[in-house]
Amino acid sequence: MRLLACWVALVLLSVGTIMSGAAGWWWAVVLAAVAKAWVIADGFMELRHAPLGWRAALLAWPVVLVAGIVVMR
Repeated sequence: MRLLACWVALVLLSVGTIMSGAAGWWWAVVLAAVAKAWVIADGFMELRHAPLGWRAALLAWPVVLVAGIVVMR
């Protein structure tokens, strides 16, 4: 059931990304990308129960990418 909920969340976030991009809301696209990375890491990869180091590394990487995008923007 949890896998299905993750899949539904990813579909909704993907649709939101498309709609936000069409509206020109770059910040919403970036936030949706971070949310999708979190759902993938905790939901599909099941890092919810992994050691803190692994989880922190995979959840911090999208934040680093967003910081780079914001700095370059």
